[in-house]
Amino acid sequence: MTYSSDRNIDAENQQPQLTLSTAAARNLATTAKSAPQTQEITSRWLLKLLPWVQTKGGTFRVNRRLSYTVGDGRVSFSNTGAAVQVIPQELTELPLLRGFGEVDVLTALANQFQQQEYAPDDVIVEIGQPAERIILIAHGKVNKIGLGKYGEQIVYDVLADGDHFGDETVAQSEDTWQYTLKAVTRTIVLSLSQQEFERLIGQSEALRTHVEQFRTRLSQPKNAEGEAAIQVATDHPQEATLAGTFADYELAPREYELSIAQTVLRVSTRVADLYNEPYNQTEEQLRLTIESLRERQEYELLNNREFGLLHNADLKQRIYSRTGAPTPDDLDELLTTVWKEPSFFLAHPRTIAAIGREANRQGIYPQSVDINGNQVTAWRGVPIFPSSKIPITNNRTSSILLLRTGLEKQGVIGLHQTGIPDEYQPSLSVRFMGIDEKAIISYLITAYYSAAVLIPDALGILEDVEIGR
Repeated sequence: MTYSSDRNIDAENQQPQLTLSTAAARNLATTAKSAPQTQEITSRWLLKLLPWVQTKGGTFRVNRRLSYTVGDGRVSFSNTGAAVQVIPQELTELPLLRGFGEVDVLTALANQFQQQEYAPDDVIVEIGQPAERIILIAHGKVNKIGLGKYGEQIVYDVLADGDHFGDETVAQSEDTWQYTLKAVTRTIVLSLSQQEFERLIGQSEALRTHVEQFRTRLSQPKNAEGEAAIQVATDHPQEATLAGTFADYELAPREYELSIAQTVLRVSTRVADLYNEPYNQTEEQLRLTIESLRERQEYELLNNREFGLLHNADLKQRIYSRTGAPTPDDLDELLTTVWKEPSFFLAHPRTIAAIGREANRQGIYPQSVDINGNQVTAWRGVPIFPSSKIPITNNRTSSILLLRTGLEKQGVIGLHQTGIPDEYQPSLSVRFMGIDEKAIISYLITAYYSAAVLIPDALGILEDVEIGR
């Protein structure tokens, strides 16, 4: 009688297999596995670093000192082929015309602007020459140049698309330009002569009244930031009569309402009942959904047109790179916009790489600082944190933000409201919505948030930096 062996034969070596194979053993073992992974999760430094302020009633009001500085926005244009025209209503972005609502008069003003084009290094206006026109930059980059103590040229500022100059000069009837404007790139400007402007004032009683009111505001006492001045006597004679004063407030302060991000998570009851080892399927679905919602929250804090930081920085706090790429000099210039206790820079990772390249080109090697065990690149001791939510344009340009944060420092703050019903995380709720006839469980996930810039110099932006290799 012949007996067969109960052991397997190794097919390759024709030798008996003495132990259980790993392939067979895996069928009886629980495979080591990870929780579900996702590439969407980032470090979300902005959410971590912003001080979050409790916002009862869903609204936060920012009260400020009264400011006489009005307007100073950027002007928009339209074009037909090579012909550029200023949009009439956009003229109200000029301090001189802020709040003026006569569309017919604005249209008449817009039609009188003349288009001029300049090549790189062309002089647009020259210091000491008669200041007799309002100039709008439709396209290009321009250096604002003054004279130093010993007559050398100094670049005061860099202007670009939408910037303007000359309107206050025309309103005050000053005789000469106090600076030179020189084109850095090919530049298109629109200009309106003082003579033409005075002619239109003579034709419109509403415009004449508005300009007179603007001239009155210019003469009001104010501090260097444009706020209504508080009169203080110093080094005065004994028993001298002291001037009375008070701190005036804005009559219509800005209010920030909490924004909302919501989604509905659906989980099959079969999945929730049968496939919960070693990971709870409902908890993992909830974790991944909340991670995605938090990513969207940080995106909105930067890009939302109502409260996003990229759109809510004061226009005086926006500067441009002098050469295009983000150089150490540009970072120093950005620090001058938020010089009172800056907290951190925020930039796209590719922008941070461009900063490193420019620094290396000059033989400068930025130091690092330790932030909770993480080595973070820093400039002048101020850390530079990465955020992929800051957009990169098709022309390979991006922005660098510099923030001062905190309520006590009059900085940038995050707004939320804790203690909401079914709260799962601070200011985030998860509500059970029931089970439908298809045996699908639904959860409503909601986050409430916003951000506020308490005073303008809490946020500065270096715009349109070139990051292409």
